[in-house]
Amino acid sequence: MGNSLANNFGQFFDINVIQYFQTLISNPFRIAMFVLDIAIVVFCVRKIMTQVKDTRLWQLIKGIIVILVATIISGILQLTIVNFLLTQFMTYFVFALIVIFQPELRRFLEQLGTRKFRKIFGLGIKDKEIKTKEEIYKVAIAAAEMSQSKTGALIVFERDIRLNDVIATGIELNAEISPQLLVNIFVTRTPLHDGAVIISNNKIAAASCMLPLSNDHNIPQELGTRHRAAIGISKETDAIVVIVSEETGKISIAKDGTLIADVKDETLKKILIKNLIVEPTEQEDKTKLNKAS
Repeated sequence: MGNSLANNFGQFFDINVIQYFQTLISNPFRIAMFVLDIAIVVFCVRKIMTQVKDTRLWQLIKGIIVILVATIISGILQLTIVNFLLTQFMTYFVFALIVIFQPELRRFLEQLGTRKFRKIFGLGIKDKEIKTKEEIYKVAIAAAEMSQSKTGALIVFERDIRLNDVIATGIELNAEISPQLLVNIFVTRTPLHDGAVIISNNKIAAASCMLPLSNDHNIPQELGTRHRAAIGISKETDAIVVIVSEETGKISIAKDGTLIADVKDETLKKILIKNLIVEPTEQEDKTKLNKAS
């Protein structure tokens, strides 16, 4: 079977390019399918590139492209030894990068089928979990109060990637969001203060949840476990995390595996609103207008 597949691929690549396009031109249907094929590939590649350009995956893709181009050029120039080394290196290089970039690849695959990914491809759907400014303000009020009293806090906003496995590690609450409840949860020596609060479906889903710690060696040594946990969960998922330092009282935000440190009250609100409030689709706007009229 393997030889048969190899022969089929060999026959395909042995086809004369001129003959192929002559056959293509003589059949209008095949022309249309060829144009559609190219358009789909270009559209998908462009959308995926736009999605990953600001992540470490972009560096991975650029590295692979450089090595592929070098391999092709060495083959054309008949640089046998260079081509052999690059071919062998490419095999192990790809596997190594998959291991190194496992969190980013996992996150990208988990986003397939989510609201965010469908929106990228123009397939917006009605989102039942639209975050409201009122709820964001409640979290901001609680964070400001805990900042003044230097009460350590870790608040995770679930977005498209579900955090059910993280919620399962804590105490399920399913409570309405309020500044008073958030502050009380994180008061030192209370049963639920140690761990993270998960906000899901516009409610406090659970408290005292355990988050994965980031093993990134570039994280400053002065940052403690709370900040490492926030960076870790924001790197593995698309969650937005609000951190209040117990030592300094400073508020930080973790997003996409990076930390925005020493965030002021108004800046905190703006960042949360920008990342958590879902813009309604055009169809939803029309529906709301029809109901209003």
